[in-house]
Amino acid sequence: MVDLQFEDKPVAFARTVSPYQEMGAYEALWDKDGITFKQLAQHFSANPGQLPSDLVPTEQAAKYSAMVCQQFKEAGIDRFGVRVFGEAEYPDQLRDAAYPIELLYYAGHWELVWEKSVAVVGTRRPSDDGVARTQKLVKALVKDGYTVSSGLAKGIDTAAHETAIAAGGRTVAVIGTPLSVTYPKENAALQHRIATEHLLISQVPVHRYDKHDFRWNRVFFPERNATMSALSVATVIVEAGKTSGSLIQARYALQQKRKLFILDSCFRQGLEWPQKLARQGAVRVREYGDIRGELPSPSHID
Repeated sequence: MVDLQFEDKPVAFARTVSPYQEMGAYEALWDKDGITFKQLAQHFSANPGQLPSDLVPTEQAAKYSAMVCQQFKEAGIDRFGVRVFGEAEYPDQLRDAAYPIELLYYAGHWELVWEKSVAVVGTRRPSDDGVARTQKLVKALVKDGYTVSSGLAKGIDTAAHETAIAAGGRTVAVIGTPLSVTYPKENAALQHRIATEHLLISQVPVHRYDKHDFRWNRVFFPERNATMSALSVATVIVEAGKTSGSLIQARYALQQKRKLFILDSCFRQGLEWPQKLARQGAVRVREYGDIRGELPSPSHID
C-alpha cells in the first residue's frame, strides 16, 4: 500500500473548497509511484471529510496546479473546470462506483451532468449494421429527451456522439486521457466540439499521464468506464466482441445497480458474454420499447 501521509493537517468539515488547490494536491498524490484509483478511494473512504489538500503541502499543490494550467494552455485549452468531492457541484451518483473518484476535470456545459443520460457503447470496429443500429438508437433517445454519453473512442462511441449532435441532442464524453490529449487523433475536431458545445469529462491526472507512455496509460481507459456508468442511468451495448472494453462497463453498470441493455443482434453472434450478462440482470433488447419502458423520465437528476 502506498503511504498517502504527505502532511499531517487537521481535517475541517463544512469548509470552503478551493478547486485550484485540490487540483494541485490531486496531481501531487498521483505523482507518487504505485498510486491507483482504488488506493485513493480506500483512503478517502476511511477518512471522511478529508480532501486531497489535507495530504499535500500547500506549496507543492500550487506547483502542480501551475504545471497543469501550463500544459492545458500549451494544448490550447483556455477554459476548464474542476469538481471535487465535498463541494456542491460534485455529482452524488459518482459515489455508486466501487472506487469513486475524488476529483475530475471538465470542459463545456457542466449542467449536462444533471440530465438523465444513457451511455451508448460498443466495439471500435463496428459493422455497418452496428453503426446503423447506433444511429437509430441514439436518434430515438434524443427524441425522447435523453442525453447520450459515450467514451469518444473509435467506432460505436464516435457514431453515438456524432448522431446525438446531428439530431440536435446533448452528449457527454467521458474520456480515458487528460482533457489536453486527443485519442484517437482523428476525433480531435469532435472532442473540441463536445468540449465547447456539450460536456467533456476526464478523471485522468495530467502530470502522471504525461510522464508515461501508452502502455502504462492504458489503465485509465477501463477506469473511466466506471465513471461513465455511474453518471448514466443506463448503459446500452450495441455491438461488442469478447474482449471489448464495453464489457468492463457492463460489469460496472450491474455493480452500480444501473440498467444494462444489450441489443438482440449481440445474442445472435455466437458469443457467450450476452447470455452471461443476461443471467446477471441485463435486458435483451429486441425493439426500442424494451429500453424506453425501463428508463426513468428524462428529467433533471434530483
